[in-house]
Amino acid sequence: MNIVILHKIDKCVQKMIDQNFIKLYEDSFKKNWELPALSDYKDGTSLTYGQLAAEIARIHVLFAEYGLKKGDKVALVGKNHTSWSVVFLGTITYGAVIVPILHDFHPESIAHIIEHSESKIAFINENIWQNMEQNKVNIPVFAIPSFNLIANPTAETVKNKEQTDAAFAKKYPNGFHREDIVYPHTGNEEVICLNYTSGTTGFSKGVMLTANNFAGNVTYAHTLDLLFEGDRDLAFLPMAHAYGCAFDFLYALTEGVHVTLLGVMPTPQNLVKAFQQVKPNIVITVPLILEKIYKKKVLPVIEKPIIKTLLKIPAINTLILNKIRKSLMDALGGNFREVIIGGAALNKEVEAFFMKIKFPITVGYGMTECAPLISYDHHYDFVATSCGSVLKGIMEARIDSPDPENIPGEIQVRGENVMKGYYKNPEATAAAFTNDGWLKTGDSGILDKDNRLYIKGRIKTMILSANGQNIYPEEIESRLNNMPYIAESVVVERNGKLTALIFPDFPAIEADNLNTEEKIAEIMETNRQNLNKRVANYEKISDIELTLTEFEKTPKKSIKRFLYK
Repeated sequence: MNIVILHKIDKCVQKMIDQNFIKLYEDSFKKNWELPALSDYKDGTSLTYGQLAAEIARIHVLFAEYGLKKGDKVALVGKNHTSWSVVFLGTITYGAVIVPILHDFHPESIAHIIEHSESKIAFINENIWQNMEQNKVNIPVFAIPSFNLIANPTAETVKNKEQTDAAFAKKYPNGFHREDIVYPHTGNEEVICLNYTSGTTGFSKGVMLTANNFAGNVTYAHTLDLLFEGDRDLAFLPMAHAYGCAFDFLYALTEGVHVTLLGVMPTPQNLVKAFQQVKPNIVITVPLILEKIYKKKVLPVIEKPIIKTLLKIPAINTLILNKIRKSLMDALGGNFREVIIGGAALNKEVEAFFMKIKFPITVGYGMTECAPLISYDHHYDFVATSCGSVLKGIMEARIDSPDPENIPGEIQVRGENVMKGYYKNPEATAAAFTNDGWLKTGDSGILDKDNRLYIKGRIKTMILSANGQNIYPEEIESRLNNMPYIAESVVVERNGKLTALIFPDFPAIEADNLNTEEKIAEIMETNRQNLNKRVANYEKISDIELTLTEFEKTPKKSIKRFLYK
C-alpha cells in the first residue's frame, strides 16, 4: 500500500474532546431558558428552551417508570418534529442510547433494526406503525407526537401518558425550573447513538457514535461562527440522518438558535414558502435542492436567446447576474449567511454558475461513520470542485496513492469524529479500518498541499442518491435474486436512476415453457413492481436490462462490478 500523508496535523486519534457533550445541553437550556428552541412548521407547536427541558424531564420520568437503565437502547422513527427532538435529547441526556431510524426505511427494515439494536422501548410515528408488521416488534411502543402507548406486550409495563404526567407532577411538585436541569454524567467515550446506514437482515450496519464523535462536530462548528443566539434555522433534512442531526439540530441547540422543523415534504414549493416565513440565518441542504432551483429558476432565464446575447456584454452581464443572484437569495429567505451543501457531490455546472454569481455556497464532506463531518471551508474560502479542508485539530486524512496531489486514491481518515465501529458486526468493523487504524471512506480523491480534499468518485459499491441517501446495491440484488426466474443481478445508477441488469434463470424459464421475449419481459416487469413495493422510495428500480450471458466474476466468484455501469 502506497500512502503519503501530505499535510500532517497534531495527532488527534489518541485524545478526547475536552468539552463534555451532554453538558452542552444542560448549559444551553439554562442559559437560553426563555428563548424559542423548537417549532413545528406544519402544526405550529413551539417550545422554548425551558419548555424543551421540561419535556425532556418528562421523558426521563417515563424511562424511569419503565426501568430503563444507562446504556439501554431507545428506537425512534418519525419525521422531523418537536416530539422527535424531545425523545432524541431525552434519551441521550438520560444516559441511554438513541437509535434514530429513517422514516422512509421499509417497514420490514425498521422492525429488523429495532430487533437488531436490542431496543427496550420505541417511539414511532403512528402512520408508520400502522404499516408495520406489528407482531414483529415485541417491546412497548409509544406514538409520536401524541406519546400515547400503542403497543404493550407485557402487562407489568402498563403506563400511559396520564400516569407519566402524574409521576412528573409528583417529582416536581413546585413545577420544573432551571435549577432542575441536572443530567447524569455521560463520558465522551460512551456510545450514545446507533445510526443505521442499512437495515436489511444480513446487512445491518449500526454505526456506533460516541458523545465524543458528536462533540467533535459540534465544538468545531462553534469555532466557525455560523450561528448565534437568537438566530433562526429551518430543518428540512431528515434529522435521523447524521448530517441534518449534527448541524440543523445538535449544533443549533447549543447556540440558542430557534429551529423550525419543516415536517412536510421538502418540495421546491414547500421550501420556498417556508424560507419566506422562517428567513433562516443558515441553509443546510443537499445538492438536489440547489440543482432543482438552478434547473427551474435559472436555466429558463439564461437560456433565452436575448439573455444569452446580453450576457456577452460585460456591463449588462454583471447587471443580469446580480439580478439572478438577488432573486435566488430572496427565494431562500434573503437572510442567510451561507448555504452549506453536503450528502453528495454537487453538479459541477451548477456549482460553477453559483460561484460565478458569487452566491455564498460551500460544499463539505463527511459520512455517517464520522457523525458526519470530515472537511469544510467557509464560503469565502471555498475552492471550486473541492469539498473543503480537513478539520484542523479534529480530523486527519491521507490518500492511498503514490502521488496524493495528482493521482486519486482512497481517502482514509482518523480523529475525534470517527465511529467506534458497527454494532454487533465485528467483521464489518474490521473491514472498515486499515491495519494501522484509519477509517476507509470508500471514496477516491486527492489532497492538496493546503489539506483540501477533492473527491473524484466512489470506490465502494455504495451508490449515493441525488438527495444524499445511501443505496447499497447488494441489498436490492439480494431481493431480486430471490424472485422468480432471476439467476443473478447487478444494480447500477444511470442518469440519477437505478437500473437492474439481470441474467435470467433460463433453465427454469424453459422448463415452464415461458421462453418468449414477451413472457420474459412480462415476468421481469412483475418482478420489478414487486421489488419496488418492498424497498424504500430511493431504492426503487426504474428499468430492467436483460443479459444473455452470466456476469464475469473474480476467482472468489464475486461479480466484477466495475464492468457493468
